[in-house]
Amino acid sequence: MNFMTPAEVAASVCAAGKAKTELPLMKMIVLGILAGVYIGFGANLATKIGSMEAAGTSGGQFLFGAVFSVGLMLVVIAGAELFTGNNMACFASAINGQASWGGLLYNWVVVWLANFAGSLLLVYIIFFGMFWATGMDGAALSAMGIKALSIAKGKLTLTWGAAFFRAICCNWLVCLAVWMAFAAKDIVGKIFAIFFPIMAFVSSGFEHSVANMFFIPMGITIAQTVPDAAAKALEMSPDALLSIFNYGHLLTANLIPVTLGNIVGGAIFVGTFYWFVYLKK
Repeated sequence: MNFMTPAEVAASVCAAGKAKTELPLMKMIVLGILAGVYIGFGANLATKIGSMEAAGTSGGQFLFGAVFSVGLMLVVIAGAELFTGNNMACFASAINGQASWGGLLYNWVVVWLANFAGSLLLVYIIFFGMFWATGMDGAALSAMGIKALSIAKGKLTLTWGAAFFRAICCNWLVCLAVWMAFAAKDIVGKIFAIFFPIMAFVSSGFEHSVANMFFIPMGITIAQTVPDAAAKALEMSPDALLSIFNYGHLLTANLIPVTLGNIVGGAIFVGTFYWFVYLKK
């Protein structure tokens, strides 16, 4: 067979999780930064596609989700450390007695912070490329800039509960994509294994903590740079705009509930369930 069985995948995931918890610190940081950048590339492409004429249609929503999948393809095939995928791999390895719980916590904390750093790195590179403006003077917002603000606003105005439960669904699908990519033994197989679950989660509107580390800071950066133009585009007052477009609100209203929901979706609904079925003695 040109793919592994689910039982073989379970063993491979646990071995990978153990290796992840034992990575040297600097390698973990660099690989985490790369994953933040790679997911950001997918998020930026989705923003670009979402700003075009088909946006708002079923076809436009499908394309928004479809192009985002390039981010996880880069993570899995090129190699990087992604917090959400590690929720599954490290947890399954820890409950199987291979990775230590301290190693799991070490990996999750370092990789989450490194993913955030990589996302912010790409945010500022893209921002200074001036794609959000119609001209180089930044006097008017482009369709892409307005779309970036709209995406960020939608995420920043979710209730805590909505963000949490959407995040569970998100990482259930993301970790299934990673799980199936483990099963595939060639590049084409890995691409197809990744594409469909990632398209499904993004097109469904679920919440991914690392993607949000790009989507929301991009909106915040634009809003804080041109608050009057951003407020007009979103039909808000500048004061109301800046009250939610800031990093404190990003953390409390989105990243905390989404991170917790992602952990549940990946660690429990994929890592634990498959460990119980295939590896529990």
